[in-house]
Amino acid sequence: MKQPVLPAAAAPGAHDLSAELMVLVGRLTRTVTRAAGVDVPTASLRLLSQVDELGPVTIGALTEADRCSQPTMSSAVQTLCRRGWASKVRNPDDGRSSLVTLTDAGRAVLADARRKRAQVVVGLFTADPEHDERDLATAVAVLRGLLDARTPHHLDARPEGEA
Repeated sequence: MKQPVLPAAAAPGAHDLSAELMVLVGRLTRTVTRAAGVDVPTASLRLLSQVDELGPVTIGALTEADRCSQPTMSSAVQTLCRRGWASKVRNPDDGRSSLVTLTDAGRAVLADARRKRAQVVVGLFTADPEHDERDLATAVAVLRGLLDARTPHHLDARPEGEA
């Protein structure tokens, strides 16, 4: 009996590849975080990174960026301030709010965590004979290009049919 001819598998589309990218980025982040041996909680590092990227920044803007409640963000910012990693000053444009900035100590904690995480990534590439610095440079260039091109409109984009 003749075997049926099956169609060749279609190459994954942009949506499937994008979904896989998000899974892999999450796995990479968790793998690198565990291996880096950084003693700072991941949530604190994420907040330090956001203040570094957005600051000086209001707690309201951090709340939107992290998609959490105002009390949750206020508590997290207070923790950074107690540790000496961030400071709050009165917002000159709105006296009812404060601006959060990193302190030198906060910048040092963030730089140290980034350095330790980068060492793990270097180790992953060094151990993989299939990839080299050119592949790493390509990945960095693609991600930088995507992130540098973003606008507030792109950040709020939702797939069709989602509210």
